[in-house]
Amino acid sequence: MDIRTELYSVIQDRKEHPVEGSYTNFLFDKGTDKISKKLGEEAVEVVIAASQRDRKAIIQEIADLEYHLLVLMVDRGITPDDIENELKSRRS
Repeated sequence: MDIRTELYSVIQDRKEHPVEGSYTNFLFDKGTDKISKKLGEEAVEVVIAASQRDRKAIIQEIADLEYHLLVLMVDRGITPDDIENELKSRRS
């Protein structure tokens, strides 16, 4: 199991079994609008890090973005397989 799949499972578990003080549950409680807002903020942070050419900062910001994408996916019932299949359909 890769880390994205593992993290997806943890996020899914948090949705089904909330943990007090969990940032993930905070996002779920605030709803899709908050998750989307965080995605936008993280996307901007990726662009800023990329323009500064700081490799470590870019990696950290992409990881933050991916985490928030996984939260959105769980929130909307989208699986990693759904994304993989969509990407595969674009190979041609």
